[in-house]
Amino acid sequence: MPSAAENAAPVTGALLLCRGTPDTVAPVARLLREPMRAAAAGEGWTVLVPEGAPWRETGGDPVERVVTGWAGALAVGGPWPVLALWWDPGHSGFVLASGFRRPVGYEWLAGGTPVGEDEAVRTVALRLGLDPVLDLQALDVLTRGDSDADARARLIGLVAVLARTGLVLPPGVTPGASMPVLRVALRAAVGEGDADPGTWWGPVVRALCVVQVGLGVPMALWGVHRRRPALVLAGGLLATTGTVGLRARFPAPLGTPP
Repeated sequence: MPSAAENAAPVTGALLLCRGTPDTVAPVARLLREPMRAAAAGEGWTVLVPEGAPWRETGGDPVERVVTGWAGALAVGGPWPVLALWWDPGHSGFVLASGFRRPVGYEWLAGGTPVGEDEAVRTVALRLGLDPVLDLQALDVLTRGDSDADARARLIGLVAVLARTGLVLPPGVTPGASMPVLRVALRAAVGEGDADPGTWWGPVVRALCVVQVGLGVPMALWGVHRRRPALVLAGGLLATTGTVGLRARFPAPLGTPP
């Protein structure tokens, strides 16, 4: 168990918030090719915590780039928006992915100094269906200078605003915490009966992949016929995601005989 001192020290980490239930998000999370645990995070929300830390690998991408890729893949693979929260010793921020639209993000320096575009915050409010007056005002506060609010406090403030939409993170799952702390907290939440991507059998995920290929190929062909590059791109992404998933190996559910 990580000590309190270890958790308080500057660390690098991330978690993803999906606007969907664990039973629908968990199978799609298998397509990321990165082991993750999922747990319910209030009404209509799921939190995902990676089991690994690919940003630590030699020559690996920064954490914000890694989670941007994850969020984009999850958003394309399902009908929900995905909000990725990330942090490292020098910065913290978030990235919102929704369908095939361009992801938007915001960032703070470690001390809490905003370095993002205000338009990104307004886009987040719109895509998550937040109140255009009250919730947007609360988000705007996070974009203003405040010497008493560091980057971690800004992320916690963002979660507090999203609580108005039903988001409730499991106990111990706090933005800015170390990855070991987050994993322990998620395991405890999953142990209480929430869904876990590791318990989903391959055929369930493969069926989803077949649907993606079945939708993507005709969409791409129709886009070529109608000379619509956007349809070609969208269909190609769906077909590619489904094909990659079909080629992946998936474990049997826990307790299944070998």
